[in-house]
Amino acid sequence: MKAAIFSGGTIDEEAVRKYFSAGRPDAIIAADRGTAFCYRHGIWPDYIVGDFDSLSLETGKDSLSFFLAKYREGGVPIDTFRPEKDMTDSDIALEKAISIGADAVCFFGATGTRLDHVFSSIFDLYKLYERGIEGTIIDGCNRISMPVMRRIVIRKSEQYGKYVSLYPFRGKARGVSLTGFKYPLKDAEIIQGDGGLTTSNEIVAEEGVIECREGILIVMETRDE
Repeated sequence: MKAAIFSGGTIDEEAVRKYFSAGRPDAIIAADRGTAFCYRHGIWPDYIVGDFDSLSLETGKDSLSFFLAKYREGGVPIDTFRPEKDMTDSDIALEKAISIGADAVCFFGATGTRLDHVFSSIFDLYKLYERGIEGTIIDGCNRISMPVMRRIVIRKSEQYGKYVSLYPFRGKARGVSLTGFKYPLKDAEIIQGDGGLTTSNEIVAEEGVIECREGILIVMETRDE
């Protein structure tokens, strides 16, 4: 089951359009201000969650309160949480996705100007990784994942941007090999904090293959704005 989560960060319309071109995901979860993007773009979520702490800041027919009322009238379940909580709205949406049986989760609006939220979103990928669930963050310039599989194939024709960067998560990644890349690797060890070795690589063959024998990798496919 594929689930898409819309959070309150920066959401790129074209990225969403391309994602939906392959078909509607099995579940759409709007987290707090991600609800506004969904309503303005004609997306009907299956679930809405959040603390909605910004409700009082807007009024009228282009406000979050108006959108929530319309979705409530349409029968969309809305789970409201207190602002004083130990989870972000994206965390809550993630747990909802897990509870309904998602085995792949894509986040929109998980990045933006708030770097603390970006870090939190990357940790959300790890929460999914621990459960064997594929997680992906997509914005206008980046596709970030923490693959569960030990062998990842990225087709050059389908990659997200020009560059591919790898970073170990929670320590070292061992037995890292890259084939089909401008800068290949063979059975290398990547140490957390030494980012230069695997930053801004490029796929030069029809496919770029990433293999990791041990450890956890963050894979970032990126492009300049």
